[in-house]
Amino acid sequence: MSSAYDPPRDPPVILHRDENLLLVNKPAGLLSVPGKGAELADCLLARLERDYPGTLLVHRLDRDTSGVMVFAMNRMAQRHLGLQFERRHTSKRYVARVSGIVEAEAGLLDLPLNSDWPNRPKQMVDFENGKPARTHWRVLEREAAATRVELRPETGRSHQLRVHMVALGHPILGDPLYAEGDAQRAGRLMLHAEGLTLRNPDGGGHLTFRAQVPF
Repeated sequence: MSSAYDPPRDPPVILHRDENLLLVNKPAGLLSVPGKGAELADCLLARLERDYPGTLLVHRLDRDTSGVMVFAMNRMAQRHLGLQFERRHTSKRYVARVSGIVEAEAGLLDLPLNSDWPNRPKQMVDFENGKPARTHWRVLEREAAATRVELRPETGRSHQLRVHMVALGHPILGDPLYAEGDAQRAGRLMLHAEGLTLRNPDGGGHLTFRAQVPF
């Protein structure tokens, strides 16, 4: 871990719950799943299992990322949702504040990623051995020394949005791994999973869930 683990104590905010789905607004600073060691046992999954027995993991967000996460309430829903993520049938919208002024209005970052083994858990762009990673981005607002952007990943590689923004020349503010200097000192990672669209596992139509951007 990049710093001492001191997760927020507030209970998770429930966005939606039914017989198949549990949608939660994950706070920044809380692990999605347990880390290695007893000091990293506290996580969103453990808290949900305590309050809603039978909660099952579907996907993850980085510890320092906040926003919408979906969990399954039974094995059928878990399999259905897992396939949706695997086949890229879900739609994810993130909002980030990045360092500096992004000049272009929008673009696509198509940069394969791989583990940076000597510097784990960091990831890196690797055109020879990396796995495909694609991120659509769009400027939402330009500030004095930062830019608010919308990020829509097609793939779900580890640290994808964080590494792609560095490759664009504008690291996400508050990133403890990839930002440097003043850009690192933002109080938190300025990355939030604002929206998630998925299909209802019971055969219904598409559902969209949102969590307000906290920065």
